[in-house]
Amino acid sequence: MTEAIQRFWTDESGATAIEYGLIAAVLSVIIVGGSGSIKQALHDTFMSASDKIAEVNGD
Repeated sequence: MTEAIQRFWTDESGATAIEYGLIAAVLSVIIVGGSGSIKQALHDTFMSASDKIAEVNGD
């Protein structure tokens, strides 16, 4: 019984999968969190370009 517990305690085969899962989760949170600011920056850029084109056309 103690041998089985010791083998279980030292087995690290699932640790790598868990680590990769945590890395993927953290990257997902970063991407989702950053997408809002990127969206706003793109909106501002295109609105500025649209305004400048309208000025040139005399609208």
